[in-house]
Parts: sequence; structure tokens; C-alpha cells
Amino acid sequence: MRNVGEIDPPQRLLMGPGPINAHPRVLRAMSADLLGQFDPEMTTYMNEVMGLYRPIFGTENPWTFLVDGTARAGIEAALISLASPGDTVLVVNFGRFGLLLSEIFKRIGAHVETVDAPWGEVVPLDAIAAAIERVGPKVVATPHGDTSTTMAQPLEGLGVLCREAGALLYVDTTATLGGMEVAADRWGADIVTAGLQKCLAGPSGSAPITVSARAADHIQRRKHVEQGLRTGDHDDGDGIIIGSNYFDLGMIMDYWSDKRLNHHTEATTMLYGARECARIVLEEGLATRFARHTASGRAMSAGLRAMGLRLFGDDRYRMTNVTAAYIPEGVDGEAVRRRMREDFEIEIGTAFGPLAGKVWRFGAMGYNARKHKILITLGALEAVLRAEGHRSSAGCAVDAALDAWNGI
Repeated sequence: MRNVGEIDPPQRLLMGPGPINAHPRVLRAMSADLLGQFDPEMTTYMNEVMGLYRPIFGTENPWTFLVDGTARAGIEAALISLASPGDTVLVVNFGRFGLLLSEIFKRIGAHVETVDAPWGEVVPLDAIAAAIERVGPKVVATPHGDTSTTMAQPLEGLGVLCREAGALLYVDTTATLGGMEVAADRWGADIVTAGLQKCLAGPSGSAPITVSARAADHIQRRKHVEQGLRTGDHDDGDGIIIGSNYFDLGMIMDYWSDKRLNHHTEATTMLYGARECARIVLEEGLATRFARHTASGRAMSAGLRAMGLRLFGDDRYRMTNVTAAYIPEGVDGEAVRRRMREDFEIEIGTAFGPLAGKVWRFGAMGYNARKHKILITLGALEAVLRAEGHRSSAGCAVDAALDAWNGI
């Protein structure tokens, strides 16, 4: 029985930069009963997840698995397992999430160098090459798509530069995996991490990760098995101990391997959800899925421009799944977001740092990268903007988005 005053949560359409609405199949999968972490059916699911995510990451890495926690858990596990205190690292920084990588490295005690681009741009490969030659990093780290700026960093050729310099390459694909091509092997990336809550159309709480053989060897040299699990068969690595038990990728890899060496209690419900996310992606087909996200981004951009809104950032490097538009002069950006929520049950995104109060961010990804959801969002925004004093021709945004979706 419902308590007095209790109401159902709103059925909101999440059209911001993430999280987005989870696919109903993912939510149904997560409602299944729990299994013990060493139940053969449970370990079979773990093995299936490893196989399902390899093509999504564009890799043949055996070490492709999940880190329990949000996308940031995967990021931190990767960085803390790659870099040791005192190591020189290079961060490719073009938005909030490059700054995040720098902050995590600083907390590790690494010496952080950056190669930067203004928000709304990306870092040219030759600038990264020059920075690698100048600082001689042990690790190079970059976001792929940074939702704070809506830019996607080109990564072709970066792995070659890293290998020539003896550096390991980390890539954060939280905002792009399952919506834009991720090619870990072709890029030469050593660790790539992601999250479920954006293009994969799941809830936040599980971080898919893939680790190259080269990175795995590096991590194994730093692995120290937890004392309470140690037997005579366990040898520690000869490297500097990884400064976290929970985020020690060496021990997590033992847990996901045939050893099944206990590390933590696997988040069973999130495993079910991550498995179903991957199944849905592969059933649709990667090429089809990428094309759908491209069409969605094209339609959203066209509709926003038709309303007279100016887009933020370089069109050449815009993510397909997130678009930012400047808030028109004289319009209260938060009042628009509030009206969108209260009148239409649609959420659009605000912005961070130097863009706070200057742009809105619109997402069309995963389960929400669909024509009708984009048209509904644009039609609602047009009505709200008229109410806030911004004038445009009625219906122009929807017409423009339809034409763009259809390639007209």
C-alpha cells in the first residue's frame, strides 16, 4: 500500500548529456534474482560479459571486464594501476574531463604535464607529439568525447606515438562507447574505460574496461595479493604497490580470470544490466548504431540552428551524441530548463566551468537517439523559448530536424 503523500517518480525524458533513460530490456534484466559470486551460472555470465564487450571496444584483449562502480571508478582504477608516485604523465586536456584526469594523477602523486586546447576545440596530433617528445611521459591519458565541451578528440596515430616513446596510452570513452566508434586495438590504446549511463543505455554503476597485454604485464608487476587471500602459490610483483585495494586492477583481473581469486562481491544486478546493454548493442549492429547516433546529432544540430540558436564548438569535431547551444541573450537559461521539466517532463543539460550559464547541452544517445524523441524535445524547446521571449518561426525546428534526419 502506498504511504500517504507518496507519489510516483516522474516519467521524464532525459535529453541532457547523461545519464539518459535506460533501455527497458536492461531494467528487466536487472530485476532478476541474485546469484552467489562463485555460482557456475554467475561465472558464466562474467565470461559472457568479457566476450560481449570486446567487439564494442574494438579489441581482442582477453582482459575485457567490468569494474564495479560508476564510470569514474573505471577511470580511477586505470590511472592508479598505471601510474606510480613520481611518474611523469601527460594529459590531453580539452575540457572538464581532461582536468579530471589531471586531478586523479595529482592525487596519486604523479608529475602531471598537459597539452591543452581551448574549450570547444581539440588538441592537434602534432601538438601531442611535441609534448610527448618534450616530457617523456610514462602514461598518456585522454578523454575521447568530453561532454563538457561536446568535442571528440581524434585518436588515430596516438598509440603509435606512445609506443615509440615507451608510454602507455589510456583513453576515457565514458561518453562515446556504444555511440561512436571505439577502436582500442587500432588506436593502440592500452586501457580504455567507459560507463553504462550514456550511449550504452544503462544505469550508472558499472564501468566496462579493456586492458592490453602490455598494460596487463605492467599491472602484474605492481600487484600485491591481499594478505587474507594469500597462499604459498601467490607471488607479489616487484613494482611499486598499487595505492588502492579496491582499484587494484591486478587483483580485479585475478577475480575475473579462471583463478576466481576473491576480491570483492560482484555487483550482480549491475552485471546483469551491463550484459544486457552489450547484447542490445550487438543485436542492433555497431555500424547501424553509429549511423543512428550520427543522424540524431545531425537532426538535433539542425533543429537548434533553425530556432536561431548558435552552436558551441568546432563542427568538425563535434560528438554525434551531445550538442551544446548558446543561451540567447536576455533568456534565463535555468528558467528554460525548469519549464522543460515542469511543463514537458524533458531534461536538458546545464554546463560547467567557463561555460556555466552560457550554454545548454542536448543529448541524443543510446535509447534516446531516436527521431521522435529529438522532435519532441525540439518542439518543446521552441514553445518554451517563445514563452521566454525568444522568437522563431513556429515548427521550424522540427521541420529542419526531419530534413536533417532524412539527409535532405
